[in-house]
Amino acid sequence: MKLWEHYYTPRTFEEASDLLARHGGAARVVGGGTDLLLEIKQGHRPPVDALVDVTHIDALKHISQEEDHAIIGAAVTHNQIVRSEMLTQRATCLVESCGVVGGPQVRNVGTLAGNVAHALPAADGTTSLVALDAEVEVWHNGSIMWVPIQEMFQGPGQSLLDSTRDLLLRFRFRLTGEREGSAFKRIMRPQGVALPVLASAAWVRLAADLQTIEETRVCIGPVGPVPTRITVVENALNGNIFSEDLLDEVVRLARENLKPRTSKYRATSEYRAEMIEVLLRRALPLAVKRARTGEVVPEGLGL
Repeated sequence: MKLWEHYYTPRTFEEASDLLARHGGAARVVGGGTDLLLEIKQGHRPPVDALVDVTHIDALKHISQEEDHAIIGAAVTHNQIVRSEMLTQRATCLVESCGVVGGPQVRNVGTLAGNVAHALPAADGTTSLVALDAEVEVWHNGSIMWVPIQEMFQGPGQSLLDSTRDLLLRFRFRLTGEREGSAFKRIMRPQGVALPVLASAAWVRLAADLQTIEETRVCIGPVGPVPTRITVVENALNGNIFSEDLLDEVVRLARENLKPRTSKYRATSEYRAEMIEVLLRRALPLAVKRARTGEVVPEGLGL
């Protein structure tokens, strides 16, 4: 059985958009293909008339810096992100999350954009993008607009993006600066390419005393149908001196307010609730330490 009839490799996103329009909703955008092609092959999605491969569009293949913002093209692979010194130092949680996706072969071809386009609430890279308060550049009906990352998710597997007509072009977020740091941690089954039981990303900015938290962003997933920031934890942290007592308090609040469901692919709700505490106790102190010292050595990379 044929999985597709036509395979295109456009060189510009205008050309890619025209190809999608020509097939009238019967074509799909593909990047690394590590999710889409497997879903079609396994029968979870029907075969398509055409695939439009955006990885040959040069404008989407690069990581760059514009003033204090990182710009990541939709065709950038997980391993490109892991190898970026700029992102290692100034978007550490994203490097740590992309460094544990699948195995080496998957990271060589899989893209961060694929996770977002498929609206996967458990995607490691998405968890970090939420903590970094990222935006997504989208081509829609001939217009380009920037969309906050959380607005891209309408439900499990339900994206704001119509992958038969729209294009995800780039990601943008502010790089960490002085007295700022981030960290990512996850818990997974022993198999090397298993989905995470839970994952957490944290970003913090400290006051000049290097003790008081001025602002923080925390994402834990998947604990709901879409990736979200844990505002009850953020509100408890902001304006307070970071300490073991404060960490105990935010762990308590997280346990009371987050109710992960039982998943046959991950673990029971009781176990996952216990892991919320484990993740917060790992990610938050590490993000604070990096903000205090400015020293960054990414942890847990599956190199």
